[in-house]
Amino acid sequence: MSGTTEIEKKSLEAHVELCAERYNALEDKMVAMGTNISHLCDMLQEVKITINSLHEKSTDRIIAWGVGIIGTLIGTIAWLVATYVIK
Repeated sequence: MSGTTEIEKKSLEAHVELCAERYNALEDKMVAMGTNISHLCDMLQEVKITINSLHEKSTDRIIAWGVGIIGTLIGTIAWLVATYVIK
């Protein structure tokens, strides 16, 4: 329906009506695209929040492991000092 029809070539009123229909169809498609883009933006925001949450959990886990390892090393050093140095 994008090309000019024979009736449009002969009648200005028909041309105006068909153009109005075409513009209405284009407007409907643009509204639908806007809705889809809005939905995609919402989904991307949710993905971003999820990724940030996973990153924070990963960071917390690494800190907990580091504190555990450092605590174990300090405890081992204290035990060695108490056992071998202070007698």
